Amino acid sequence: MNDKLSRLANRRVCEIIEHYTKLCRPACVTVIDDSDEDAACLRRRALEGGEEHPLSMHGHTYHFDGASDQARDKAHTKLLLSTPMAFGFETATLDRQTGLDEMENLLDGIMEGKEMFVRFCCLGPTQSPFSILALQLTDSAYVAHSEDLLYRRGYEAFRTTSTPDDFFVFVHSAGALEHGVSRDTDKRRIYVDLEGNRVFSINNQYAGNSIGLKKLAFRLAIARAHREGWLAEHMFLMGVHGKPGRVTYFSGAYPSACGKTSTAMIPGQSIVGDDILYARAFDGELRAVNVERGIFGIIENVNAEDDPEIFNVLTHEGECIFSNVLITDHGEPVWTGSGMDVPASGGKHFMGQWTPEMKDESGKPVPISHKNARYTITLEALANRDPALHDPRGVRLDAMVYGGRDSDTSVPIAEARSWEHGVLLGACIESETTAATLGQEGVRKHNPFANLDFMTLPLTKYVSDHLELGRKLKKTPKVFVTNYFLRGQDGKFLNHKLDKKVWMLWAEARVHGEVGAIDTPIGLIPKYEDLVPLFRSALDKSYSREDYDAQFTVRVEAYRAKWTRMANVFNNIEMPATFVEQLHDQIQRLAV
Repeated sequence: MNDKLSRLANRRVCEIIEHYTKLCRPACVTVIDDSDEDAACLRRRALEGGEEHPLSMHGHTYHFDGASDQARDKAHTKLLLSTPMAFGFETATLDRQTGLDEMENLLDGIMEGKEMFVRFCCLGPTQSPFSILALQLTDSAYVAHSEDLLYRRGYEAFRTTSTPDDFFVFVHSAGALEHGVSRDTDKRRIYVDLEGNRVFSINNQYAGNSIGLKKLAFRLAIARAHREGWLAEHMFLMGVHGKPGRVTYFSGAYPSACGKTSTAMIPGQSIVGDDILYARAFDGELRAVNVERGIFGIIENVNAEDDPEIFNVLTHEGECIFSNVLITDHGEPVWTGSGMDVPASGGKHFMGQWTPEMKDESGKPVPISHKNARYTITLEALANRDPALHDPRGVRLDAMVYGGRDSDTSVPIAEARSWEHGVLLGACIESETTAATLGQEGVRKHNPFANLDFMTLPLTKYVSDHLELGRKLKKTPKVFVTNYFLRGQDGKFLNHKLDKKVWMLWAEARVHGEVGAIDTPIGLIPKYEDLVPLFRSALDKSYSREDYDAQFTVRVEAYRAKWTRMANVFNNIEMPATFVEQLHDQIQRLAV
């Protein structure tokens, strides 16, 4: 340990490690550098400690979270603030000193008998103007192993940085374990210290709560982006391939389980990232990078037909962590919607030994995998990864897409009238809730920029940052809104899962001015005659006028109801004048 830290020659890093070693009292401390040998060590420790278990496929392992630790815990995730702040939306906050004192008390001896892993990572490509360094301390080899798949190694970046004190800090402990999972989830705490650029997360293992560099780092990055004049967004980043040889880069923000990863993975396109990006203006051009190098994705309904690239990785040799899926007696993972045969004999399950007759406490059948079950892989494992994945300059961003889960209002795709109108549409995303967060499913929630759970700024400042960014650009990206979940009067979906390829190709053609659009009160929508050849060339299927009319008829009364809801939301928030004008104009267009 001392040799690696002495080579690092970073006083602040050493002070942090010394402090939390004394406080948490681990049995030993293991410092991880950028070597493949140290990465292999993490995987071994996860297996030896029982946090992961081997599967029959070489390189595949599985991990179970506890029954009460299956999703992001919004109730116990709090921002530590020295001064109260009006956010314009509900968010859990706590007096900073009170929270820090509580955390010091809870961390006291929490790692006794355990091994503390010290990880150095880089958010964004290394040696890039987008890079943010991150230090992770954790007693979970599963967390440390997951981070090795999801993030770029950063030991050398720490060693050579010209700003040695500038990095994020994450302290995590799974707490006391029982049967290999966190026992004291009633004492689960996720505290985000914006002033200290650090996050504390204890008594949990679910990666959305425990992996510091994921949504926890994202919260810190949003605040930093505001201070420095760039954007940290809950968005995928992908290359849409239009005419031969042409790649147009799109970003997209969708609430969890609303089609974000599946859009980034559309067949024939290339993926840069599926979750979080940083975007900066350089010489009047907007450029973006993927913060991560891997995917922590929802596995439900990932199958050979709908998600061929991901399914191929999940069913072939290579490093992959499955969480909260069914494990058969033959050591094979099975999950809901996989298309795989479910053995009559059942298998191992996060709730115990599973059989088809298993019922939960309320008497309902227990599914073969949790609705929020996950897979963790590197993007390098995907055949459709974009060559610009690690480009320190990022890619030029020409379009942004906002989406949600909406059964009765929004058309499959529409284009905003302007950047300012697009900011309005992003700020007014609504989506029906899913199992990715704890709580009731099927409730329509306002989720501005698909980012409400992670926003660490007042909404008015966040919107102002987007509007200000547009003023820095010579040409702003086009903005689109999508909805893959529109249903007909019979309750059936009006879109096939693969139709999103057509919507994105139409949007790509709009970026280059190759197709027209119909001007409607809610934005610009496709012309039927432009979609017909796209359906034929992209999906090899016909597209009827009847389908078009069902999907793209503007449901005016439903839209009026939506914008009435939005007016009620923003009436009580002091928003930028440009935003207020856009909201007023949107309501007026629907009133005609």
